[in-house]
Amino acid sequence: MSSNGPIGIFDSGYGGLTVMKEIVRKLPHYDYVYLGDNSRAPYGNRSFETVYQYTLEAVTWFFEMGCPLVILACNTASAKALRTIQQNDLARIGPANRVLGVIRPTTEIIGRFTKTGSVGILATAGTVQSDSYLIEISKFYPELKVTQEACPMWVPLIENNEYQTPAADYFITKHLDQLLAIDKKIDTILLACTHYPLLMDQIKKHTGDQIRVIAQGDIVAESLAQYLNHHPEIESRCTRLGSRRFFTTDSAIDFTNHAGSFYGEPVQAHHLSLVEKSVG
Repeated sequence: MSSNGPIGIFDSGYGGLTVMKEIVRKLPHYDYVYLGDNSRAPYGNRSFETVYQYTLEAVTWFFEMGCPLVILACNTASAKALRTIQQNDLARIGPANRVLGVIRPTTEIIGRFTKTGSVGILATAGTVQSDSYLIEISKFYPELKVTQEACPMWVPLIENNEYQTPAADYFITKHLDQLLAIDKKIDTILLACTHYPLLMDQIKKHTGDQIRVIAQGDIVAESLAQYLNHHPEIESRCTRLGSRRFFTTDSAIDFTNHAGSFYGEPVQAHHLSLVEKSVG
C-alpha cells in the first residue's frame, strides 16, 4: 500500500545538506527528512557492494518512514547504488515509491555551460571509478571532452572541519593543477560531490574568472520541481506542512554542531541506528 509522507534526502554525511538547502529554498512547502550516514562516512573509497548495501538500508528506512520519494543527494551513492536499487529492489521494498539521484539532472544540462567543449569533473574516487559522469554526459553531449579528477582527501577535510586550513589549500591546488594539466581548454568544472561547495571560495581563487565552477544544489532543486510537476502520482503523496527533520547514524550532538555550515542555518538532529531501525 502506498503511503503519504515527507521527501527523503540521503547522504553519506553532511554534504547532502547543500542540496537540501537549495531544494527547500525552491520548494519550501513540502515536508523533508534528512539522513546522514556519518558513522560510515565517507563513501568515496568504499566498494560498490558496500555503498549499495548502505544505501539500500537507508532507502528502506525512508520508505518505512512513509517517504514516497527519496533523493540520493550523494554522488557516490548515485553512482554505485541508484541503478541497482531502481532495477532490482524497488519492486520489492516500495513499488509505488521512487528513488532519484543527483548525477542525471547535472549531466542533462552540463553542456550548456561550456564554450570550449571541455569540462572537468571533481569527485570522490568512487564516483570517478564508476565512470557514471562519462557515461551519462556522453548520452546528452557526445561531443564534449570530459576529464575527471578524484579528490580523495577533500571530503575527510570537510567532514573534520579542516577545509579552511593550509592542508586543504594544498590538496585543492594539487587536484586543480592535475585536472587542468590534462586539458588546458577546460572552461567549466563540475563539483560532483555535494560536500565540495564548501570549498567554492578556495577553488575559485585558483581557477579565476576564466573557468565556471558549478555546484549541484540549484540544478537538482530545479530538476526535482520539474519531476514533481510531471509526476502527480508522486507529488500528491508528498505531505506539505513545511517540516524538516534531521537524522544521523553518528552523534546527534556533533551533527547538530556542524550541519549549519552546510545547510546555512541551525538544525536539530536525532540519532538513528540503521541496523536496529530505531530512532533515539
